[in-house]
Amino acid sequence: MNISIIGSGSWGTALAKVLADNSHQVILWGLDTSVAEEINKYHTNTSYLPELKLPENIKASNDLENSILLADIILIALPTKAIRSVMSGVHSFLSRKTRKPLLVHVSKGLEQETHMRVSQIISDVVPRELYQEIVVLSGPSHAEEVAREDITTITAASESLEAAQKIQACFMNHYFRVYTNTDVIGVELGAALKNIIALGAGILHGLGYGDNAKAALITRGLAEISRLGIEMGADPLTFAGLSGVGDLIVTCTSIHSRNWQAGNLLAQGYQPEEVTQKVRMVVEGMSTCRVAYELAQQYQVEMPITEGLYQVIYEKAELKEVMRQLMSRSGKQEASMAQHEEK
Repeated sequence: MNISIIGSGSWGTALAKVLADNSHQVILWGLDTSVAEEINKYHTNTSYLPELKLPENIKASNDLENSILLADIILIALPTKAIRSVMSGVHSFLSRKTRKPLLVHVSKGLEQETHMRVSQIISDVVPRELYQEIVVLSGPSHAEEVAREDITTITAASESLEAAQKIQACFMNHYFRVYTNTDVIGVELGAALKNIIALGAGILHGLGYGDNAKAALITRGLAEISRLGIEMGADPLTFAGLSGVGDLIVTCTSIHSRNWQAGNLLAQGYQPEEVTQKVRMVVEGMSTCRVAYELAQQYQVEMPITEGLYQVIYEKAELKEVMRQLMSRSGKQEASMAQHEEK
């Protein structure tokens, strides 16, 4: 198939390799002309994945219209804040296509002002008659490891099981395994909210806390992700899967995670704006933290970790004071999944 990838960063490039290894024709679109020239001439993208040699059936372009002209599938690999503006441009070109493409996104965030999930942003911008379906591709997956063909398993989620199965078949190979799911809400929320908890994991490391604290954070982080997700209509079981606990584990335990890196820098005394500059890539967890904090208030869901991180990032609260407050909260019962379902 002809597949266009919108976004030539690390994740878009790694997925381009997976698709090219599966004999698809791939075009990588991005704004940076030097990246496109390097990919076409040397089959490398040293700005993002310096050790990767790309297959020759990957081409790069800075021309958005030509990049999607023949696409059977358009895969969006952009930071959440860029989705609306770029998809507005894609919308204008889709109306000229004779074939409706399948739209896939791999972004892990929530829109600041609207609180929309990424699939909602896409459907808000692109008229329904211009595409087949929207599929979310998400799960525990560092681009660096996918690029070197480490074993990776993720989830393709869509309201249309048939669409999810198409993407599953498109990506599956000996090192990249895809499961299907129809719970788009749960998969997108798990992907977005785990970045907040990863900030906390980086902070714990930076403050010198050990494995006990990290296990507590991941476990209780999953509890509050599930609470909000269930209130917003997600299937509780989704959070026990790849896009829930799986993605949470990989993001909270690896120095590859930009959100973990950001939290580690916050613990060292850097201000949020300085953290973004030092990480040099979009830190979705910091912007998502504000959205999750507001959603928690809207749905009246208790999210103490998210609230504590919100205080650190947006209210300049002292980290150690926030930790003290979290540990001094009144005693609670650890809720079971059955209690969630009864509620």
